[in-house]
Amino acid sequence: MLRQISRLTTGMAVIAAIVAGLAACASTPIPNEKIAVAKVAVQRAEQAGAPELAPVELATARDKLARAEKAAADREALPANNYAEQANVDAELAEATAREQRSHKAAMEFDASMQALRAESLRATQPTQ
Repeated sequence: MLRQISRLTTGMAVIAAIVAGLAACASTPIPNEKIAVAKVAVQRAEQAGAPELAPVELATARDKLARAEKAAADREALPANNYAEQANVDAELAEATAREQRSHKAAMEFDASMQALRAESLRATQPTQ
């Protein structure tokens, strides 16, 4: 009799744990706010020139955003949350990469114009014959 009570108690504990786990999954809200933040981050990256200057990073961000939106539509809160966070980070990387590429290009153009000015200055100061 004691064994039956022990089995019953163990069985009830397992069922309670399963029910609690299912309730926790069901109560996890869909991360609509995180998805919205990721969308804004992707838009900022696009405006920063990422389609031309950081296409791989931007494509990764877009892909993860799409996965987050699909998971949210399927009511899969945890994957939607994870993909939204990853999309945000990837979009920020795309934006930073694009800005860095633009800065590098501007620095190279500045150096080239400085060299041209130096060359012009040297020609102007050389005595004419």
